[in-house]
Amino acid sequence: MTARSAPPKGVTVIEGGSATTPRGFVAGAVYAGIKTAGKGKLDLGILASDRPASAAAMFTRNNVKGAAVVVSQGHVRNGSARGVVVNAGISNVANGAPGMRDAKEMCRLAAAALGVNDAELLVGSTGVIGHPLPMDRIRAGVPKIRLSAGGGPAFARAIMTTDTHPKTMAVRFRAAGREYRLGAVAKGVGMIHPDMATMFCFLTTDAAVEQRYLRGALKSAVDDSLNMISVDGDTSTSDTTAIFANGAAGGPEIGATHAGAAAFERALCYVCTAMAKMLARDGEGAEKLIEVRIEGAASERQARAAARTVTASPLVKTAVHGADPNWGRLMMAVGRSGARIDLARARAWLGDIMVYRGRPLPFDERAASDLLRNEEVLLRVDLGAGDASATAWGCDLTPEYVHINSDYTT
Repeated sequence: MTARSAPPKGVTVIEGGSATTPRGFVAGAVYAGIKTAGKGKLDLGILASDRPASAAAMFTRNNVKGAAVVVSQGHVRNGSARGVVVNAGISNVANGAPGMRDAKEMCRLAAAALGVNDAELLVGSTGVIGHPLPMDRIRAGVPKIRLSAGGGPAFARAIMTTDTHPKTMAVRFRAAGREYRLGAVAKGVGMIHPDMATMFCFLTTDAAVEQRYLRGALKSAVDDSLNMISVDGDTSTSDTTAIFANGAAGGPEIGATHAGAAAFERALCYVCTAMAKMLARDGEGAEKLIEVRIEGAASERQARAAARTVTASPLVKTAVHGADPNWGRLMMAVGRSGARIDLARARAWLGDIMVYRGRPLPFDERAASDLLRNEEVLLRVDLGAGDASATAWGCDLTPEYVHINSDYTT
């Protein structure tokens, strides 16, 4: 298991790739003074297409939604958008009517810089809840953003909060004899337990993609990747995942019946999965990436529930942190997930060491503990109840997580 698995056939990772690697996309960022000052810090950025693009997005289902989420939901409804403007440091959540006005103004400011309609822009805000945006700083900052095809890495830095490093990548793939590119940028390492989207993840492609099909392809990819990670079991008020397809590479529009549809879906799923692993691996204070594989479930829904419950379990996460081969915690988490399990047929592994097969098995506890000391840890359970499966990703729970979140605003 590695944080970035080998790509599927026909998909090639572009070294140093970013969200502006696909043709026709530009980005840029500045430090506007929203986050605490620091060397090299950026906190306000724009990612945009130089031409109209099909767009699809998924958002948090937390009932407390940030103003940026509400505004973006409205702007993406017609299936077209040129890009997104994002600030980090303040999430613009629970600020009432003034917060809505500020989110809309951010769109207007970015649209003016791009020379497009403000309804063509999505908006994202991330950071502390309940603080108003410093709009005077944002008004001064947006015109200073210099957009370029090389601006993807700067945008990736600008959207970070407690992330320890930017998360970005790009791939090339072939569909029906034509080469396309797909890029991505993401942030988020705390308040991570997505429900219908994830933190921030913005995807770009120079393929022309039919909007209805794009929406379905995004949901399918996110359900198997970004919706299968957990850092701390808390779902953000600002989760936003969006994809922009601008057709700059030429060729006919990819839809469900297009010969290249399967290739596009493979590339999209691979990139979303890679980004999900990056996010989980960089969880606040994390030292280890945990991959949980559930097999033998009665349904896909139950497999997903079991996998997500294990990744979110504080007892499992602390056992992994301490390299404690206490496999009972793994079985406990599976059992409380609601997934059906046949204990007489079930099996469980720590890494490649089987610890349960219808009954507890004798095993080398020192060897199991050594496996749990790795930076990437595999936990696996066969529920013995069917043939459905799911994979989820999380991280260990460390004292540093408590430290980061106990003085987040102080």
